[in-house]
Amino acid sequence: MADVRATPEVLTPPEAPPSPTHVATRREDYRPPDWLVPEISLDFDLDPQRTRVRASLEIVRNGDHDRPLRLDGDELTLISARVDGREVEPGLDGKQLVLDLPGSRAMVETEVEIAPAANTKLMGLYASGGILCTQCEAEGFRRITFFPDRPDVLSRYRVRMEADKDRFPILLSNGNNIAAGEEGDGRHWAQWEDPFPKPSYLFALVAGDLKANSDSFTTMSGRKVALNIWVREADLPKTAHAMESLKLAMAWDEKVYGREYDLDLFNIVAVADFNMGAMENKGLNIFNSAYVLADQETATDADFDNISRVVAHEYFHNWSGDRITCRDWFQLSLKEGFTVFRDQSFSADIGSAPVKRIDDVRVLRAAQFPEDAGPLAHAVRPDSYIEISNFYTATVYNKGAELIRMMATVLGAEKFRAGTDLYFDRHDGEAATCDDFVKALEDGSGVDLSAFKIWYSQAGTPKVSARLQHDPQTRAATLHLEQRVDPTPGQPDKAPMPIPLRTALIGEDSCAEIAAEQLVLLEKAQATIEFANVAEPPLLSINRGFSAPIVLTVDRRPGELERLAQCDTDPFSRYEALQELMMCALVASATGAAADLEPVTRAVGATLRSDALDAAFKAEAILLPSEPLIADRLDVVDPDAVHESREALRRAIGNELRDDLASAYGTSGAPGHDLSPAAKGVRRLRNVALALIAAGDERVGATLAHRQFMAADNMTDRQAALGTLVSLDAPERDQALAAFYDRFHDDPLVLDKWFALQAAAQRRETVDEVQRLAHHPDFRIGNPNRLRALAGTFGYNHWAFHSPDGRGYRFLTDMILDADKLNPQVAARLIPPFGRWRRFEPKRGELMRESLERIVGARGLSKDVYEQASKSLA
Repeated sequence: MADVRATPEVLTPPEAPPSPTHVATRREDYRPPDWLVPEISLDFDLDPQRTRVRASLEIVRNGDHDRPLRLDGDELTLISARVDGREVEPGLDGKQLVLDLPGSRAMVETEVEIAPAANTKLMGLYASGGILCTQCEAEGFRRITFFPDRPDVLSRYRVRMEADKDRFPILLSNGNNIAAGEEGDGRHWAQWEDPFPKPSYLFALVAGDLKANSDSFTTMSGRKVALNIWVREADLPKTAHAMESLKLAMAWDEKVYGREYDLDLFNIVAVADFNMGAMENKGLNIFNSAYVLADQETATDADFDNISRVVAHEYFHNWSGDRITCRDWFQLSLKEGFTVFRDQSFSADIGSAPVKRIDDVRVLRAAQFPEDAGPLAHAVRPDSYIEISNFYTATVYNKGAELIRMMATVLGAEKFRAGTDLYFDRHDGEAATCDDFVKALEDGSGVDLSAFKIWYSQAGTPKVSARLQHDPQTRAATLHLEQRVDPTPGQPDKAPMPIPLRTALIGEDSCAEIAAEQLVLLEKAQATIEFANVAEPPLLSINRGFSAPIVLTVDRRPGELERLAQCDTDPFSRYEALQELMMCALVASATGAAADLEPVTRAVGATLRSDALDAAFKAEAILLPSEPLIADRLDVVDPDAVHESREALRRAIGNELRDDLASAYGTSGAPGHDLSPAAKGVRRLRNVALALIAAGDERVGATLAHRQFMAADNMTDRQAALGTLVSLDAPERDQALAAFYDRFHDDPLVLDKWFALQAAAQRRETVDEVQRLAHHPDFRIGNPNRLRALAGTFGYNHWAFHSPDGRGYRFLTDMILDADKLNPQVAARLIPPFGRWRRFEPKRGELMRESLERIVGARGLSKDVYEQASKSLA
């Protein structure tokens, strides 16, 4: 193949022409397919430069109409088309092949030619490191053959592949391998059949020189399922954790949801070039290698956790996505929101549930809340799109998962299970909708959930204010709640939303629950809740466990947050109290007001010294809010002020608590091979403490970090040490970067870390360094992982990206325009850091706006990037 990664230079974009126009697809225009395809046979003559695809489609008219058959295609060379054995001359309407069929059934055969090696978009059939593989979600199948490429056309697939045996000894597709043989002249073939009807986006094919880590799993009904993880032979030792994660996920889905795997074979393939994290194709999951390959030498604890999460996520899709799929792409959260909720629950069960919840909420606040608050705001079930790939967003995935969580909270575990059982039984083998899912939960539980459907259609994050009044004479406490949702693009007027708030009162003196937790359902704009027999001053513990995805403002008395940070009985709320205490000081400092840092340092010290808290929780609790989260609290954002406020608090903690931090850093009991939650927690706390020590004293921090870097027996400690050093002006910084590169430059996934760490460095020189790294011989703009490591990481480096001279904006703009020429889907995901330009101080805001205008005006811009950039300008 033509290796798209071999493009280190940053290209100069051409002169800007008039902006392109692209037609939006609207949910209200949905119409069932005119034609169905119950059966399809595919015959591939595989070659990286020129692959022939012969397709035989059994076509059935759907309903009483006379509309022609329309088959989607993209970058296909049509060789021939036949209807019932007769060659025909089809019409072309744009990229669609159009056939007038007189009867109600027909056999349509096409032959096309495609060029996998030239497919830099990595959609359809493409080449990656000597492997041929596919990615068809959302609309990649049309880049393989002509087909009604929509999720509500479900077909049974029979696939035959033929290829050079030396180059491609392994030939895989969905379902079961039913035949194989030799063709002579060094070629061989394999035939696969999938017994379950599926949409075209779940089709998969892999051909390559691969070796398998093979194992098995016995299902609850006693069937033995063969499991294979296919990788390059050299990577086999790094697949053990992924295999163990797969078996854990299979057992968990049986126990928690009663879902048993339905084939006798389950394959996973790891590839180096992949737009997403992984893909749930029926029986043949294709993964970005970053979510398969791991050992202690090359992967961090976070990498191990992400592999477990993603392996589980794609496996869980077998039922919530494969057996039941989406009617149309507007229903994407039907499978993704539900499956994210399932993988979050799985991760909580096999690790630390409180820490997992903290991590989930941190991701939501970092990625989804800004979407809701910016020009790219959209509902969990959007109303329109120009390019469907742009709606693989935190709103659809993570907010969609929070919506499922809210309904599960209201129902309780037993009723939620009854509802999901009914959903799986009722819609098995169908293309369903979000409404179908809610209806199944209602019918299975007997609980009316119709009020929650507004979460699917109304964009924006609800803002809830809470005020607690206490009368010591009557021992009565009254909770006053108000909610509002700010206007979002296309939705200026908002209705109240149902918001389940797990709520308790904590005694300020006793540190005990003086009003047991109850579920308060806020359904109107305002509500009042009464508590009786409240004898001592109460502390309000609300939205416990983050029971609703809201922005919460509580009217607090002085000292209340500090006290809750010490004694709230809900782990998440205890974490939240300390974070909010920090945030109050950070916002005050960033806006030029006097900031009292002493309550923060006292609370952090108490957390570090607590014997009741485990190391993992301590690490998350004392980690300061990020600069983008601080900026979200400001009316006008000055990145320099935000950065200095955070650095000042880090310095204060590092100086005031040097002994406590040194004690935490000295904690033992976490050898690199130990992946238990306790050991990972110790490593996490040690490394958070190291960064704070360095904030208080750069010289001490540099010495400790370099010593840790040199002695580390695992990537978690090694990367954390380097992550501390990259932001310091110390000679150890360059020494460690050089040593890391020398040791790992032949490992692509570890080298991604090297690029990302430098792109995340908190230094003014970071802009210069990312520009230099963009010309590094190992930078490959065509590889999504490498592009995300450098440009993606830099875009979220709040201080460096927002360099006042605009160089950060120009760099990312150049990267977006260059990447768009190769892979529009990945390029479009680099746009969001520009999106909230209106909230920044005028000079930076204007520079960001100019960058967006430059993107929108670029010649030949893809609809992926155009949609994101034009909406960001609106």
